[in-house]
Amino acid sequence: MNRAFTNARLIDPANGLDEIGNLIVENGKIFAVGKNAKTPSGVKTHDCKGMSILPGLVDMQVFTGEPGEEHRETLATASQAAAAGGVTTMITMPNTNPVIDDAALVDFISRRARDTAIVRVHPMAALTKNCNGQSMTEFGLLSEAGAVAFTDGDRAVMNALTMRRALSYAGTFDALIVQHAMDQDLQSAGVMHESELATRLGLAGIPVAAETAIIDRDLRLVELTGARYHIAQISSAESVETVRAAKQKGLPVSCGVSATHLMLNQNDVENYRTFAKLSPPLRREEDRLALIAGVADGTIDVVVSGHNPQNEEAKRQPFAQAAYGTVGVETLLAGLLTLHHADGVALDTLLACITARPAELLGLEGGTLSVGARADFAIADLEAPWVVNADTLRSKSQNAAIDKRKVQGQVHACYVDGKAVFEL
Repeated sequence: MNRAFTNARLIDPANGLDEIGNLIVENGKIFAVGKNAKTPSGVKTHDCKGMSILPGLVDMQVFTGEPGEEHRETLATASQAAAAGGVTTMITMPNTNPVIDDAALVDFISRRARDTAIVRVHPMAALTKNCNGQSMTEFGLLSEAGAVAFTDGDRAVMNALTMRRALSYAGTFDALIVQHAMDQDLQSAGVMHESELATRLGLAGIPVAAETAIIDRDLRLVELTGARYHIAQISSAESVETVRAAKQKGLPVSCGVSATHLMLNQNDVENYRTFAKLSPPLRREEDRLALIAGVADGTIDVVVSGHNPQNEEAKRQPFAQAAYGTVGVETLLAGLLTLHHADGVALDTLLACITARPAELLGLEGGTLSVGARADFAIADLEAPWVVNADTLRSKSQNAAIDKRKVQGQVHACYVDGKAVFEL
């Protein structure tokens, strides 16, 4: 469908665009954009009334339950939540049942998404067989089947030799290795940030060293191999400094942070609130502020939702036994915009972290409003205040760590290939 979107604030960090103008869509592509874009005669027109048009968001870390645990989330329900949050591209993790460690399973996810999802879905494949950290998967075949990167999801590869071999092998394909930086031995029975608060709550703590030990080791291996390496989520000030130093040395390193870690800290675990049980854990306020600074200065490349749906039975447990994770794909943009309004982080910097930068890291089309690009975009009111209500979120699970939080910025419509997949 050919359409013209007029009277909009057009924001595209990839092209340094931020101006009032029009967006013209023709045959699923962006035909013209900007203040000089003329509306063709006879084309259906949508007046945006001053709201903003943003490139479709690219969420680089989404866990689903499909296949195997569809009671938690399916590709269909996750995509509906994504569309409501302006996310037009989801990158799914391989920690399913069975694990996505075979080319046929990568193809299954791609085909299943085409049949049931309303946004684009690209799977990451397992880095090791069954995500057990021992035997590497066949990166070449998995890449050909459609895998965009390799990770063991929410498990760290503990074996240093396996990680070195994986990085060396990935270098031959220019493939991206994604690591969950959490030393399982140092984590031990820990369930929240190791601190005085954890002691008062009677909960075993996870030291910052459990994160930095893996990062420090892996950066040594990156120096040996020269392969591209991405830390899925960092959570501490120490990790920000380590990544900053690695980038200054010229290493091909990137990292992400979840929007939840930018909004909450360990105090949100008070009263044993299991919705705030995350991996990596929420840490000190000083760490949260360091993460925001890392986003602002470009040390942190991408912001993810870390969307990890858990059903009621998994979360309504004693804190130590409750499952890790929060839903977040629907609130990703709102969370970041709240940082813009409350902390003064530049809007184009924040939007680049959820549009152009993840697309660039994964070699995907999208994340831009460039002429000729796919017409994947969102229309949003950047100022609209609202309160997150887990019960009304579109995910199949309602474990929202930021439930009842006030946020600012709401998506009114989302388009994929120029077709509306969500309208408020």
